[in-house]
Amino acid sequence: MANNPMFNEAAFERAQESARAVQPMTLQGTINKTFCLLFLCVVGAMFTWTNPQISGLAMGLSAIGAFALAMVTSFKPSISAFTAPIYALLEGVLLGAISAQYNAQFKGIVFNAVAITFLVFFAMLFIYRTKIIKVSRGLMIGIFSATLAICVLYIGSFILSLFGVSTAYLTSNSPLSIGISVVVCIVAALNFLLDFNFIDEMTSRFAAPKYMEWYAAFSLMVTLVWLYIEILQLLAKSQKR
Repeated sequence: MANNPMFNEAAFERAQESARAVQPMTLQGTINKTFCLLFLCVVGAMFTWTNPQISGLAMGLSAIGAFALAMVTSFKPSISAFTAPIYALLEGVLLGAISAQYNAQFKGIVFNAVAITFLVFFAMLFIYRTKIIKVSRGLMIGIFSATLAICVLYIGSFILSLFGVSTAYLTSNSPLSIGISVVVCIVAALNFLLDFNFIDEMTSRFAAPKYMEWYAAFSLMVTLVWLYIEILQLLAKSQKR
């Protein structure tokens, strides 16, 4: 079980038949490719960061492109070696524009958010590899339920905002809003444990082909980007107080 919608057992099972003739997927290989995608994401982010005059247009186009590639990759993992890097670049362009807007209001906030995000990622990887926290079925269900609740909260708040209902409990700098952001950041971080565990299970139970490392790395990016945005929002709320 994995919360990340990009991680699904069926995708790994479909790839199992073609794995016999190629080098199998590994956890370490997936982590390496994740860092590769992160590098491309940073390259894309630097583009809009250093060209704020086109950030508005870049945000719209990159958001549409990244979403389209995410859908294609999720349904066609075999081409993830080509689509995942492009997705990472587009996601970087989008994050660069968003980050530039936050940095214009709060100097230094982006550097802090990036540093904390990487720190959390490495910490969760260390915690998983050393088994400080064991990924039991009960933990899986708990994190899955918490993630689902957050999705419902965000979708519900978006719908309410369309009807003019205030969603200050998510956007303000009130103690409640900050508390919600803290909880969401914790849940996002815990999702890494499930992601790592799921990859580990797939590499041991299924002889997934090597290209699935790109697919899994792409999927990890979803969690990583989510965590970064949540940390960025949390820091912004804290600085408003």
